[in-house]
Amino acid sequence: MVNFRKYISSVAVLASGFFLAQSTVSTVLYSQAYDNQKTNLNLPSPITSVVEKTILSAKELVDINVNTLVSDPVLKNASWGFVVYDPKTKKVISSYNENTPLVPASTTKLLTTETALNLLGENYRWMTQLEYSGSIDENGVLNGNLYVVGSGDPSLGTNKGGALSYREIVSDFLSGISHEGIKRVNGDIIIQTALFKGNISRLPENVVWLENNNYYLPVGTTREINPANEKLIVKKSGNFSTEKKYFYVSPYANQMVYADKYEGDGVLTTKLPDAPAYLANTLRATMVKSGIAVSGKVTPKMTDPMPESRKLISAYKSPTLSDIIYYTNQHSDNSLAEALLKTVGFQKLGDQTSESGRIVVTTHLKENAFDINGLNYMDGSGLSRSNTVTPISQAKFLTSLMDEKYYKAYLTSLPVGGQSGTLKRMFIGTGNGQIFAKTGTLNKVKTLAGYMKTNSGKTLVFSLMVNNYAGSVDMVKKRMERLLEPALDL
Repeated sequence: MVNFRKYISSVAVLASGFFLAQSTVSTVLYSQAYDNQKTNLNLPSPITSVVEKTILSAKELVDINVNTLVSDPVLKNASWGFVVYDPKTKKVISSYNENTPLVPASTTKLLTTETALNLLGENYRWMTQLEYSGSIDENGVLNGNLYVVGSGDPSLGTNKGGALSYREIVSDFLSGISHEGIKRVNGDIIIQTALFKGNISRLPENVVWLENNNYYLPVGTTREINPANEKLIVKKSGNFSTEKKYFYVSPYANQMVYADKYEGDGVLTTKLPDAPAYLANTLRATMVKSGIAVSGKVTPKMTDPMPESRKLISAYKSPTLSDIIYYTNQHSDNSLAEALLKTVGFQKLGDQTSESGRIVVTTHLKENAFDINGLNYMDGSGLSRSNTVTPISQAKFLTSLMDEKYYKAYLTSLPVGGQSGTLKRMFIGTGNGQIFAKTGTLNKVKTLAGYMKTNSGKTLVFSLMVNNYAGSVDMVKKRMERLLEPALDL
């Protein structure tokens, strides 16, 4: 916690007078009205003037900036916490409410993606295989079944992280079928994968579905919805109108989500279609169109007590886990994060539910000395408002990763201030290329946590979380930039 009393004795009388003169200016600079003003007033900033930088250290400037923001109209009634941490000395440099549990939004993905890297390794890949049973006669007739065997690849057919599209995968499968000399199939196309199926009962507690006209769908099966373009049509009557009330249908458990209005075209994006089923149906349709008849149908077989002997035709490998995590963190992709949660649950406990994933992640964190005081980990993406974590635990967690062999891949996955991902439009000036962090955004929640490279070349760790602020999210982002700017001189 910042202690401001020490500045009375440590700063010269001249500086004291300077601060008194600055107090009125600070009120103007940080008022909500000022953010919306268009003025040419050339007022000195309370944290960047040459006089202050000459008299005060970078740490003192950061602390003063925190004190200024405590009374800022945008933040004075908000719940917020902040910490800058030195990973070498293992000491807090500056902080405010660092032990307060706060809603982390998408900085939750920091925990999910690290657990996946730790348990699976950065080169882990998902396999989707095409196999056949039975025999192929001299006329190229397969008297047996084709099998599409999935492994829960969350990127299947999405083009995310370098993943192939459904069309490209089907093309590879058709090449394999041609290579085997198959010209007709007397049998079915069987989907065999138990991953991410069943056990879908209720959503994690307090998950955000529709907010500010943004629709969020966590990972799950869309079942009978055609995912050709990964679209979910909302329930509606007639044309969309702002006067009507709308209900959005959850593909999880037929839950209805209410909204006053929807300012869109009536098409809402889903995040993960029933990928193996869609792949298998597309394969069958393409085979028939190409002149390869299939007598049977596409059918799932989740359990097989007496499996047929099968031969591999073709195998599709997903991008590496490192590639998937890069895409997840750069784009803050909720569906991939939820799929990673289920993947670690399946790999560790043999169960593909979110509940198992949460157990695996929290157990991993405890085993690695994560400070679980104030931690409530409800989902993998951060969509649940029931998630909580403290700034200090985030900072110490990020510090602990710097000695891990996968740290480079983890750091590379984070957006870079002014340059990439969800940070491309922040730190365009000061801090450009020096902030490596995960962002988080929900309505009245804005968070940022990661690493910063100071002007002297040091690496520091920070966490900044703001809940229930006033004004717009852009106003909060500006204050985040102001607060972190002097920290670059530490």
